[in-house]
Amino acid sequence: MPQHITVLDYNPEWPLKYEQEKEKISAILKGNCITIYHIGSTSVPGLAAKPIIDIMAVVRSLEQVDIVSGDFSSIGYEYLGEFGIAGRRYLRKGGDERTHQIHIFHADDWNNIGRHLAFRDYMRTHKKERDEYAQIKKSLHKIFPTI
Repeated sequence: MPQHITVLDYNPEWPLKYEQEKEKISAILKGNCITIYHIGSTSVPGLAAKPIIDIMAVVRSLEQVDIVSGDFSSIGYEYLGEFGIAGRRYLRKGGDERTHQIHIFHADDWNNIGRHLAFRDYMRTHKKERDEYAQIKKSLHKIFPTI
């Protein structure tokens, strides 16, 4: 069943939702976790987005993440392993109607870590491009409402 996607104007509650999840994720990953970032469109003030909170955790060991993977179900996440990206651990909350996603990468994976942070930071500092991107997202959503 495809997810029902809505592109909404920026919601100032998104960073609060991220902070709530960050605490829960930190409690599971413990000392393996180096840092946790709010990424994706919901991390960019002023950017229209699908209301799905994207979270990226950077860890010392993916094997340790696999060991505690079952603990994520207690906070509502489904653990999907690499899920199409080698070296990533992907989790989602809400199933087909997901509300949150976690992308976990090893600290050495600057290819993936860097691209997520570069997108976020660029959109945060380039208003013209951010506004153009929001328009594209809204236009595409009108044409393809289930993407």
